[in-house]
Amino acid sequence: MRMYDIIMKKRNGGELTAEEIRFFIDGYTRGEIPDYQVSALMMAVYFQKMTESETLALTMAMADSGDRLDLTEIRGIKVDKHSTGGVGDKTSLALAPMVAACGIPVAKMSGRGLGHTGGTIDKLESFPGFTTALTTRQFIENVNHIGIAIMGQTADLAPADKKLYALRDVTATVDNMSLIASSIMSKKLAAGADAIVLDVKTGSGAFMKKESDARALAEEMVKIGKNAGRKTIAVISDMDQPLGYAVGNALEVKEAIETLKGNGPADFLELCLTLGSQMLIAGGKAGDSKQAKEMLEAVIADGNALEKMAEFVEAQGGSRETVYHPEQLPKARIVRPVPAPVSGYIDHIVCDEVGICSLILGGGRETKESEIDLSVGLVLCGKVGDYVRAGEALAMLYANDGGKAEAAEKRYLAACSITDTPPEKAPFIKAVIV
Repeated sequence: MRMYDIIMKKRNGGELTAEEIRFFIDGYTRGEIPDYQVSALMMAVYFQKMTESETLALTMAMADSGDRLDLTEIRGIKVDKHSTGGVGDKTSLALAPMVAACGIPVAKMSGRGLGHTGGTIDKLESFPGFTTALTTRQFIENVNHIGIAIMGQTADLAPADKKLYALRDVTATVDNMSLIASSIMSKKLAAGADAIVLDVKTGSGAFMKKESDARALAEEMVKIGKNAGRKTIAVISDMDQPLGYAVGNALEVKEAIETLKGNGPADFLELCLTLGSQMLIAGGKAGDSKQAKEMLEAVIADGNALEKMAEFVEAQGGSRETVYHPEQLPKARIVRPVPAPVSGYIDHIVCDEVGICSLILGGGRETKESEIDLSVGLVLCGKVGDYVRAGEALAMLYANDGGKAEAAEKRYLAACSITDTPPEKAPFIKAVIV
């Protein structure tokens, strides 16, 4: 088998076999096939697309390129949740304790953030002493003992995907639905869950700006999951404005805690209930969405979800008291409002620009080596459709540097548009694909 023949076959519109795909993935992972040949193949795939069979074969080959996490020692049906990412996306922080409190084991691998906001691990490290540096044995024991554990991604999980994505990033071949879907799903399949629930974002703060593209990606990933023998569900949710009100690591942790106390923002709670319902159904704990939602609401109302978060934080080195006293979380020295320039209705918020505001303040990473300031960020005082008066706060900035606060204020004002008439509100949950 020759790489040259595989490139030519795909360039001419042929369908690659599973053996041909595994040949190039294995050879590239081992360093036996050079970048320039894989670049040529990726460009051929970009223009000729991939069939359903090819996409599954690529996903499985990447999933098998390194270690697979063996979760068979964990009791019950393991349901994983993945988000395509967005601004203020602290969903795992509240969702995981809710689902675990309902009896579904949550064994999750998460990463750090690169870009305008922190990742799940960064946010969790707002709890002093918290660590995700668990051994596989500790990870499994924590899930069996308390129902939840989150660990950092290992370097050996789907290494072919990391290598291939880095190449696609510099050869203008990222934007292909099969390649995007296989990249995400290879890591999810290697992580060992029995079922997968996907949160696919759409809007100005999402990777998929257009709803049609988000739907196409969601459908592609659900097909891959099902063809790989995993129950897979996708929820398409809005990211045209930040999720909830808080953007920034410790600020988002506080908002997640408030949600577990029953005081969360409506959109964030709706997302947690929607994703959580699908996780309970996939895990066999509920027969339908209505029953699942009632179960999730009950563990918030009786305090079990908050207690589950406290157990989880304590098991991974943090203080459970911080969960019950979030004022102990990192605090910024400067808190200042962003005043509305005119009176009117908030018509639009350029969501990714809000993420850039957090980055300017120090809440995200410009490079992998950048240090994150866990205390900084912003909390919105109004969202799309809300009425504000001139001089009232559009948002509160949390900063440790006055110059950065000024720059973030200018950026936030530029990201908001205010009009005389209230805008039409679009549904927050766009679709559920099963």
